[in-house]
Amino acid sequence: MPHFFLVIAGAAIKLMLDYGRLQKRMGEIAKEKAEAELNFLKSQINPHFVFNTLNAIYFLIQKENADARNALHRFSDMLRYQLYEMGGQKVPVEKEIAYLRDYMDLQQLRKDDRYTVRFHCTEQVKGFSIEPLLLVPLVENAFKHISHHKHQPNEVEVSMDRQNGQFIFDIRNSRELLPTTEKPGGIGLQNVRRRLELLYPGKHQLTIRETDQEFLVNLNITLS
Repeated sequence: MPHFFLVIAGAAIKLMLDYGRLQKRMGEIAKEKAEAELNFLKSQINPHFVFNTLNAIYFLIQKENADARNALHRFSDMLRYQLYEMGGQKVPVEKEIAYLRDYMDLQQLRKDDRYTVRFHCTEQVKGFSIEPLLLVPLVENAFKHISHHKHQPNEVEVSMDRQNGQFIFDIRNSRELLPTTEKPGGIGLQNVRRRLELLYPGKHQLTIRETDQEFLVNLNITLS
């Protein structure tokens, strides 16, 4: 009888060990799959960014060489950021802010006096890290869907704050008053949603809404 119990106990222990190894392997596979998917999502940003910026610089060279030189300088900084920071897990938020400023300045150079671009960042937004280029598709989307009024404001406004352990990102842009079948979003916003699910599960809230006059996006991320 004791021998029987030893056999049962041994089988139970082996089963538990096998189950533990299986669970560990499943976790590793899930992590590898998530990382592969995340790398794919990140890769979707680069071609869109490069072609848009090159088109903007091409347009500026025809207008004024000083603006073109400034744009090329900013573009080189932005490209360097993409090439050397995208491989890491997170970057200081200060670097992400600098990137967004350069991006918005480049977009402003493409616009005339009818367009207003504002960027506001409180002093509290510092001293923590964030996933690189997470916010860029939201800003791209705002410029893509900005209005083109002749006698009314055309605006893109970005604000960033940090309150009670939360990173708060808000962006709004004026929109055309006439009904449109084009939705504010597409692949860019889908990528943002998916990256947030992978990188900040249960620690973020993304709200996108629209009125007759503007699109609004609010993103809250709980900082650990």
